[in-house]
Parts: sequence; C-alpha cells; structure tokens
Amino acid sequence: MQDILRHSLKLVLVSALVAGSAFAAPQSQDPPAPAADPARTPSAQQTQQQAGSQPVQQKDTVTPKNSKEDVEAIGNRSVGKGVNLFSLEREISLGKSLAQEVERSSKMIDDPVVTEYVNRVGQNLVRNSDARVPFTIKVIDSDEVNAFALPGGFFYVNSGLVLRAQEESELAGVMAHEIAHVAARHGTKNATKGEILQWASIPAMIFIPYSMAGYAMYQGLNLAIPLTFLKFSRDAEREADFLGLQYMYKTGYDPNSYVTFFERIQADEKRRPGTIPKVFSTHPPTPDRIENTQKEIARILPAKQEYLVTTSEFDTVKARLRNIMFSRKVTDNAAGKPTLRTKTEQSKKQPTGNDPNSSDDDRPTLKRRPDSQP
Repeated sequence: MQDILRHSLKLVLVSALVAGSAFAAPQSQDPPAPAADPARTPSAQQTQQQAGSQPVQQKDTVTPKNSKEDVEAIGNRSVGKGVNLFSLEREISLGKSLAQEVERSSKMIDDPVVTEYVNRVGQNLVRNSDARVPFTIKVIDSDEVNAFALPGGFFYVNSGLVLRAQEESELAGVMAHEIAHVAARHGTKNATKGEILQWASIPAMIFIPYSMAGYAMYQGLNLAIPLTFLKFSRDAEREADFLGLQYMYKTGYDPNSYVTFFERIQADEKRRPGTIPKVFSTHPPTPDRIENTQKEIARILPAKQEYLVTTSEFDTVKARLRNIMFSRKVTDNAAGKPTLRTKTEQSKKQPTGNDPNSSDDDRPTLKRRPDSQP
C-alpha cells in the first residue's frame, strides 16, 4: 500500500513539474478577475487617490462567479482542498506540539480582561470563517506588531499589534488574515510538498516533518518554529487576503480597515525606513497588494448600511494593556534587580592600573595576610 501511495505521489509530482512546476512558481489560487469595464473600473491613479482618504465604493449587489467569491457560502465551501497528507487530527496534534514550544519560549499576557477580549474578537471571526478546527487564541507580551496562527488553530497575537491598531476593525483584519491561513491549510500544504519532494528523491532544502531541517529563529522571538508553517508564498498570502476580507466582512467589520492598517504601516516605513515589522518582509504591504485588496472589496463584497469600526471596549482594553506593559518594564528595570553584564561592560567599569581613587567596591583585590611576612 505504501509503494502504491509513493508511486501515486511521484506521478502527481511529475505531472506538476510537466505542467509548469507549481512548487517552483506557484500560480494564484484566487478566481480570475472579470474583464475591466472602463466605465466602472477606476484607474490606478484614482485608486491611489482614494487610498487613505475615503473608503472603497461598493456595489449594492454583486454576482459571485463561484462559491469562493460568495460570502454567503462561508462555512459551506471547500476552502483548503488540494493535496495534503495531514488529516485534521494530525494537523491539530502537530499544532499543539508547536504551540507548546511557543509558550515555553515566550512571555504571555495573562491579564483576564485582555485575554478574554482578544479571544472573543478572534472567536467571532472564526465562527464566520471556513475553518474546520477549533481555535485557541492567546496574547504574547511582545512589542513587535505581529500575529501568527499555527496549524490546527493555535493562534497568537502580540501585544504590540493590539497597541498599534487604532480601531477594533484593524485588529480584526489582521486576525482574519491569519485565520484564513489556517482555514486554507497553508502550513500543512507546505509540509506536504516537502514530503512529496523527499519521496520523489528530488534534492531540496525544505522542511520535512519530524526532522530538524528547516527550523529557524522566528523573527522577534526566540522560537524554534519551522518556517514551513509560518512563511508562505505570495499566492498563499493573496488567498489569505482574499479570504480574510470576507471573514471580517461577514463578522460585521468594515473591510476598508484592513487597507487602512497596511497603508499606515507603509507610511511608517517611508517616514522611518526599517520600521516595517519583519513579519511583512516576505509579503510587504506594497501598493499593488493594497490596490488588489481594494479591488476585491469593490468586486465581491456588497455594500452594507453600517459596519462595526471600533468599540469603547477596544479603547479600554488597549489602555489596560498599555499600563500592564509599562508596569512590567518598570519592574524589569527596577533598581537592585539582578542583571547579567557582559565581559565588555565589566571591563569598562574597571579602572586601568592602580588607581588609588577608584571607588569600585565590586572589584576584587588581593591582600597580604599579616602572618605571612617573609
């Protein structure tokens, strides 16, 4: 049975390579956009003028081309289909083991008000998504603007993201994007490609489950997490954008907030180069990505009378979280708390030569014993 399976997978791989090597140059999984109507489609210049100044104009009614474009079909469509050697049970088990590594290596926010709020926002999005696994959502104490979801629904939001968002809908937009990665099963699909390449005896430096190859220190955190489960292709990121917009829209949030957040990140980078979080290094919020998102909003999301933009609870939780992090920093820098000093730091504090005016009490000295006269 195993030989048959291996033979079948080899055929799949050969077919894929003959067809254009989807692994080397993946094609977009998004449905093709309809032909542009000059009378209805704004020019790129007009779109850029709209960016950051006014929301994208949405139609009162839209005509979905397929179920993937139909927001009313969310939860009843086959998102995440494709070759995948991981069952949902195996995916959850894998995610659980990776989550244990995250929590061993990270400082977690345990304030019940903050964690309950972030979890509630995330679970509302999950209920309006195509995810087929339960989600566990926690908050990491980190200044980095970031969130990541592991296979099986283990989802982590950095405190820096909550503090950087100006509205609840911006936070929801980033969380919806990460939920979309899990719904589309991008992590285990990447791992499956690694196993197929291994079985076909094609040399490739790619992560293979249950080996240590492919592990890397995840940006901003001391986490040995396989990049296979955190770093996705541009097509996977586009699909996560596409699905994430639908999930936040279905939950009731204004999808324009997703664009607004990335525009602000992009503006920060222009004003102070190097400020874009490393999480965006492989899929930065480029003008093209922002423009594509705006087009999808106008094309597939019918207009609503009102959207949820933010809440007073978001402002309350954000202020509470800011106080928590400030208090922790004060405690960490408190006088008298033991600290580790490098050898360089210690040598700088020590005076050179026999300085009689030295007042460094910590410097060791040698004294002759009174009874040891020659």
